Amino acid sequence: MPTGSSPKRERQYKHIKESAKERGESEKRAEEIAARTVNKERARSGESRTASRASTRDLSSARRGGRRSHSGAEGPTYAQLYAEAKRRDIHGRSTMNKAALKRALGR
Repeated sequence: MPTGSSPKRERQYKHIKESAKERGESEKRAEEIAARTVNKERARSGESRTASRASTRDLSSARRGGRRSHSGAEGPTYAQLYAEAKRRDIHGRSTMNKAALKRALGR
């Protein structure tokens, strides 16, 4: 973390790093992902001295991630649909494709 970071950014860094490690990233790669994400958010909110055009005009990392996995053009991912079907105990879910899972879930 950069020197003088706020407690909020330190918590954010720790959370992102742990999340990346849970997804199977190495320690070094998890640290890199967390640092880049936090630095970009600091630049977007005016907390850093310098900021690139990409940092300030691009989608925020939270918005980008949400668009990718929740309700973007193609909706939820197959894995998300499958997990919901498993929670609802829908029989035959293991043989269903994405479209079939959507129908079974009433989407």
